Amino acid sequence: MTGSSPDQLLFAYGALQDPHVQLDTFGRLVQAEDDILLRHTLDYADTEDTRDANPAGTTVLPVLRRTGNAFDRVIGKVLAVTAEEVDAADEYQMSLYLRTAVTLESGRRAWIYVGEHVGGRA
Repeated sequence: MTGSSPDQLLFAYGALQDPHVQLDTFGRLVQAEDDILLRHTLDYADTEDTRDANPAGTTVLPVLRRTGNAFDRVIGKVLAVTAEEVDAADEYQMSLYLRTAVTLESGRRAWIYVGEHVGGRA
């Protein structure tokens, strides 16, 4: 998107891991590394998703939910992105999710999108 170097980390557990979504959202394939988000689970919720060309306008989406349980974990990818790319991810995600910062199992701080707006859960 811009010539700036990636200085933000974004934990992806769903669509943002998809190369097609990355190209559409960021204009490039993003460097990614495996990591784990502790004390969270993935739920799935029916929602109206107008982001894609889904004629029905509904789909089942993964929704991160904090449990606090030390046994719960979500495996995903950490994407190295710029601040402008975080803004682009917000445009893609924010109608459905809420962005917040967490510490991953690796000790790295990253942005995540939680299900604040999907199915009434957080």
